[in-house]
Amino acid sequence: MPDQDTKLNPASQGAAGDLPVSTPDDHLKRLADEVASESLFVSLYTGVKDALFPRKLPPLVVTSQPVEVKSIWGLYGRQKRAFLSSFVIHVTVVALAFSLATNKDVQQSVAKAVTLIAPDIAPYIPQPRKQTGGGGGGARDPLPAPKGKLPRAAPRQFTPPTAVVTNPDPKLIMEPTIVVPPDVTLPQVSMAQFGDPLGRIGPPSSGTGSGGGIGSGSGGGVGPGRGAGFGPGEGGGFGGGVFRAGGGVTAPVVVYRIEPEYSEEARKAKYMGTVILYIEVNERGLPQNPRVTRALGMGLDEKAIEAVMKWRFQPGRRDGKPVTVAAQVEVNFRLL
Repeated sequence: MPDQDTKLNPASQGAAGDLPVSTPDDHLKRLADEVASESLFVSLYTGVKDALFPRKLPPLVVTSQPVEVKSIWGLYGRQKRAFLSSFVIHVTVVALAFSLATNKDVQQSVAKAVTLIAPDIAPYIPQPRKQTGGGGGGARDPLPAPKGKLPRAAPRQFTPPTAVVTNPDPKLIMEPTIVVPPDVTLPQVSMAQFGDPLGRIGPPSSGTGSGGGIGSGSGGGVGPGRGAGFGPGEGGGFGGGVFRAGGGVTAPVVVYRIEPEYSEEARKAKYMGTVILYIEVNERGLPQNPRVTRALGMGLDEKAIEAVMKWRFQPGRRDGKPVTVAAQVEVNFRLL
């Protein structure tokens, strides 16, 4: 009668005369029997002994040997055909490029090429802004204003400068100033008295102008201009001419405009475009000194000036006061 451990699973029995085959269940059962047969103390002793005094294993003997593997880059080797093909292709490309570069027809076509982007970028490069404006004054003295230093530049003026002190003991002392941006470089002279730094040395005098200040102009400034600035311009500031929008000066705003008329020749030709004009808007909001900066021709430039001179503006201001400000306006000519 066969032992219980060697009983065969019906599924593992083969044909008659086959050897018995053990199943995984048989191995697990045999292992469980061995563990169960070992007592707790013996198992504990064995574990402590293996931890403190582990058994020395025999040295490891390596029996395998490295096998040389062929490089993947040398799979195809060096083939003369591939080298020759690469050389021929490179020589052909170089020869073709050289022949095209020396061809007269190609050179003439390149010379006739039209540049799509204008190389002249000078109009787009920011230019240093020229200081504009000016001022002048005087006390109706018979003598011109002598050479002297300028008062302190300030954004507002409370007391105009004077070269002749008429009240040596004022109740409220205020420093005289001229209306010029503080970052503007003004001509200075090393003299104690106030005067015109561009004038000549002479006896003390506030000048032949009016409205306070020093010079031959009016407005409380220094120089021949009008306003509280310095120079031949007007409205304050320095440098002459008129103000431009920015730096505390507001731009004039159109409050009334009329559309320009078409010239007869431009209407017949169905000519359209834009005329750009330079104008100066004075303190009353009236345009003056028009000048064409981009023309169209065919009589449209004159029609543009004629229309703009009838426009009315809200004048530009500086420190709340109206001043003459330069501006550019666009006049469009369109046919429906």
